Amino acid sequence: TGGAGGIGRAMGERFLSEGMHVVLADVQTGPLQATVDAIRAELSGTAAPADVIGVVTDVTNYASVEALRDAAIDAFGTVHVLCNNAGIGAGAEGRMWEHELNDWRWAIGVNVMGVVHGINAFVGLMVAQNEGHVVNTSSGNGGISPLPSTPQYAATKAAVVTMTECLYGQLADVGSAVGASVLFPGPHMLRTGLFESWRSRTDEFAKQRPRITPYTTVEALEVQMRAAGIEPQYTSPHDVAADVVAGILANQFWIHPASERSDTTARARIESLVNRTNPAYLRPVPG
Repeated sequence: TGGAGGIGRAMGERFLSEGMHVVLADVQTGPLQATVDAIRAELSGTAAPADVIGVVTDVTNYASVEALRDAAIDAFGTVHVLCNNAGIGAGAEGRMWEHELNDWRWAIGVNVMGVVHGINAFVGLMVAQNEGHVVNTSSGNGGISPLPSTPQYAATKAAVVTMTECLYGQLADVGSAVGASVLFPGPHMLRTGLFESWRSRTDEFAKQRPRITPYTTVEALEVQMRAAGIEPQYTSPHDVAADVVAGILANQFWIHPASERSDTTARARIESLVNRTNPAYLRPVPG
């Protein structure tokens, strides 16, 4: 899911290069079709199979995710790898108690229920065939250390980690060969559509009052980072896709590249918990 661009597209392209059939799902019809057409054009005349289709899918709607599963089965017979990758950056305007409830509903609908719907629609099939792997995309913002200025995003991405841990444990409990992984893309910034999530916000979750500040862009974030003396660094979505393939093949639960900063933050968080100290590791909310 979230397959029309960014990490989702990169994973699809990498899976194709590994000889897999691929179904890309996205809520945006135009970008999805453009992506499928571009990939087919790239593969034309090469040894790689052009076995890729696109299915318009709204992950907040369970019937839509069931239709995605059925389309995949109709096209290719079954499903072996599920990547619950669709995600949006909701809210991030003002303090947590000032956000309108639809910011929360939208974030939960996509980032949490989208994963729930994927698990419910696909995992039973995988368990029945006793073969498959689920990769749920989380974020270091929430999964490792929450950024207080983005409460909706951080909270929902933290939920993805816990859901995947529970899924892993329950699959092991029934003796299933199906694997489960949680993905932390990174360790640096990625140029994805996350900062343009508002373009796919449906009427069901529409804002109920005008936005006070402009939506954050990658360019604006770069300016803020440089003003703070930090030179932006980027991770390629294709590097993330390579990590995903390696993680699946190794049946690795935690998929994230080595990062001294992330490791240090994770240790600080665990030490705060074990030592019952206040969370000094949290980055301050910008004024």
